[in-house]
Amino acid sequence: MEILIALAVVASIALLAGVLLAVISHFFGVEKSKDLKEISACLPGVNCGACGYKGCDDYAAALARGEAQPNRCIPGADTTARALSELLGIEIEKPKDVVAFVHCNGHCEAASMKARYEGMKSCRSAAMVYGGPKSCRFGCLGFGECAAVCPTGAICMKDGIAHIDFERCIGCGLCQSICPKKIISMVPRTSPVVVMCSSTDKGAEARRVCQNACIGCKKCERSCPHGAITVTNNLAKIDYDKCTGCGTCVDSCPTGCLKSRFSPVPFCESEA
Repeated sequence: MEILIALAVVASIALLAGVLLAVISHFFGVEKSKDLKEISACLPGVNCGACGYKGCDDYAAALARGEAQPNRCIPGADTTARALSELLGIEIEKPKDVVAFVHCNGHCEAASMKARYEGMKSCRSAAMVYGGPKSCRFGCLGFGECAAVCPTGAICMKDGIAHIDFERCIGCGLCQSICPKKIISMVPRTSPVVVMCSSTDKGAEARRVCQNACIGCKKCERSCPHGAITVTNNLAKIDYDKCTGCGTCVDSCPTGCLKSRFSPVPFCESEA
């Protein structure tokens, strides 16, 4: 009986506290101004943080105070930028329309393993143990933190590496931020060619641990008629302002680490 009385007292206190909090929130809560409501209505509401603020509400408040530019919403892209620009009466440059890309093609058949990892299924945890179980120290570890944080389900894990559905990707950058190997970057949505490797090891070592690695041979660099691709620190890099998508570099790459951005990408739809 004493236990029941004690439980009843605690429950009563909790109920009373809840009622008081609700009343206080109703009478003393700060209501959004009309301008702030209109600004918030223009934002997508995904709260990804790609704008540099904690979420859409914080970004909207900064816009209302005149402390932020209307072109910082990556998921909303040009549509959101135009709406905010018209609402606030500010002329701005439209934001770049980008998508995330995983610069690794070290799937199970291509990349060798140096050990068997049996710890927590986490890329960050695995990376702390001698860089992870893969022989390539730059490769995707495949445990899926990037997929877990993606707000649109645009990432899945298949054959030991992450794959991105470009139709679903909103370019928020959360996957880029959480990847311990830093092999995810934001590329223009219209980019015609991508480099599916992040290794800066010399050619022989890179190829020894992954059949699909960039070996820094510079054939792509020499073949590009527009000077859009260079090899720096044993890794090919693309200047998207110069790239026309002619495909010459893709055809010249001996390991296939250069791919057409519009070629079919293996995405595990059943797991999306």
